[in-house]
Order: sequence, then structure tokens, then C-alpha cells
Amino acid sequence: MNNSPLSVADDMVVSLAYVLHLDDGDVIDSSGASDPLQFLQGANNIIPGLEKELYGMCVGDEKTVAVVPADGYGDYDPEAMNFVPLSAFPQDFDLEEGMGLQMRDSNTSEVVVAYVDDIQTDGVVLNLNHPLAGQTLHFQIQIVDLRTATNEELTHGHIHGANSH
Repeated sequence: MNNSPLSVADDMVVSLAYVLHLDDGDVIDSSGASDPLQFLQGANNIIPGLEKELYGMCVGDEKTVAVVPADGYGDYDPEAMNFVPLSAFPQDFDLEEGMGLQMRDSNTSEVVVAYVDDIQTDGVVLNLNHPLAGQTLHFQIQIVDLRTATNEELTHGHIHGANSH
């Protein structure tokens, strides 16, 4: 019988407490031990740079991780802007700078999220970059819990449960 503790590996459900901040030290997100982020390791449920750093960690292990843009939300692309005329939106639609809008790519039918960058008198400038594109992400992480994924979770590629984000 193997009495070694479980460690983070593919097909494990990981419960992760974290604090995320940027280079300027501003905390932009966190999830504590009482409400951890839960996900299926190895299923691309989180950014690759963070997922890679978790392998081999055990419950209670902590570390600090810096994720460069290429392993996070990508580099910022100044060309990833689209102007959309106001007539493309319903008249009663309340647009706000910074809000995310789901759009379907007309070439691939893929759903993408665009963010309202600027509202002008005749239209809206949409930014297709993720808000954290180009940023180095600094995580303080702790493994709160680990378990083997169920067959259903493995089939679906994500976890099932109240605390999945």
C-alpha cells in the first residue's frame, strides 16, 4: 500500500488558495482557503504558466509564482481593436467602458470576449485583448485540498461542484 501523500498531477482536482497581484503590487484577485479555486489539473482550466508550477505540490504546500504574459493571457496586441457602429447595438443597450461583450467571430464562429475600450458619438472601440494581456502575474499560492477526479469530470474536462469557478 502506498502511504505517500497525494501530489498535484494530471486528472487531479486541485483546491487552490491564491492571491494575485501585478508588478505594481496591487492585488487584483484572490481566493482564500475557505473558498478555494477548484479545477481539473491538466485540462487547461487555468492559465498554463500557473498550472505548470503546481505539479508535484502537496496539500499545505505554498509558493510564490510569477507567470510571464506568454504563459498567462498573452502579449498585448495594439492591433486587436475593432470599431463597431452604435447601430450594431440595441438602442436600449447600456454600454460602459471596461465591460465585456461576447461576440461570435464571423470567420470561425468561435465566441470571443471583447472589452469596451472607448465609447464615441458614432460607435464603440472594442478591445479583443484580455484585460491582463501583457502583464506579469504574481501569485502567492497554497494547495488546500487534492482528490482524484471522477470519471464524469474526466469525460467533461472540468470539475463538478459548488466551488468550481
